[in-house]
Amino acid sequence: MSEYQYFEFLALDRPLDDDEQAEVRSASTRATITATSFVNEYHWGDFKGDPTAWVERFYDAHLYVADWGTRRLMLRLPAHQLDPAVVDDYRVDDQVTAWTAGDFTVLDFGIDDESGDVDFDYDTEELLSAIVGVRTELAIGDRRPLYLAWLAAYGVWERDEDAFDRAADDNLEPPVPPGLTTLTPAQRALSDFLRLDDDLLATAAQPTTARRTAGALLDAAARRRADR
Repeated sequence: MSEYQYFEFLALDRPLDDDEQAEVRSASTRATITATSFVNEYHWGDFKGDPTAWVERFYDAHLYVADWGTRRLMLRLPAHQLDPAVVDDYRVDDQVTAWTAGDFTVLDFGIDDESGDVDFDYDTEELLSAIVGVRTELAIGDRRPLYLAWLAAYGVWERDEDAFDRAADDNLEPPVPPGLTTLTPAQRALSDFLRLDDDLLATAAQPTTARRTAGALLDAAARRRADR
């Protein structure tokens, strides 16, 4: 059976020079490469570059999709625009992480959904352009993309009970940013990409005076879904 993988990188703040383009070209003879982008898809074989290293050195955004359920988004911002410490409350194992690379903060959002319930009827070439606006939103202090990524990570748990240790049921949600009922188009695209369930988002957006556990949010979302 053939497999499908899609890789896209964008350089937003600074184009790659000729030497840098030659270096990324060495990882693929078939990719479409410009000074500001790298795009390739695979139906066999595999990518020969290192996405993490490329984002740390060259690119400001990276999106990866595989037809077996893995999705990944990486964003690089100047560290003065997003302190990695801000991300600490929103970290979820390997699904939501952040680190410092030189003068940059690198965010890594991912899901590895092995539930078998994976749709693949969308245009991969439109995904990153629809999502990448969250980078600017994060740079001006909007924390909704971080919360959405946190929530989506636990949403995978609803579809795949082996995704987390059951002890994670008691993990408290991070600070809830305002505006979850009025997401921007980029945030909506991020939610869709990370397969964030609408009932889980609606549950999380309800006003509350206390921090909820991940388990409580999942249970409330399940009740909401059952009542529809």
